[in-house]
Amino acid sequence: QLQASGGGLVQAGGSLRLSCAASRRTNSNNGMGWFRQSSGKERELVAGINWRGDSTYYADSVKGRFTISRNRDHNTLYLQMNNLRPEDTAVYYCATARSATWARATSAYQYWGQGTLVTVSS
Repeated sequence: QLQASGGGLVQAGGSLRLSCAASRRTNSNNGMGWFRQSSGKERELVAGINWRGDSTYYADSVKGRFTISRNRDHNTLYLQMNNLRPEDTAVYYCATARSATWARATSAYQYWGQGTLVTVSS
């Protein structure tokens, strides 16, 4: 129901754009989020967006570098990542919230994409 794509290998300072295609049934009136998980660490919310797209959240570590957006007509979620750093290396997951807005807890999300690997070399 969620298909993430756009990951890859990039040098520090580079950019990537992640996409997450969702079926209308799973996300049109729900908040969504991008999480990431690196080796040995817990999955964390990187960016979240409400159902209308007019309320967003960013983790402090990505503020000013990442931008989350959604196209409700095409049921697609995006994460534009600029000025990437080696510490951004992780598997990135998109997820659909149970409510109309984003949340930081993984338990607040009902559907998950399969993950896409982002590797940033120094």
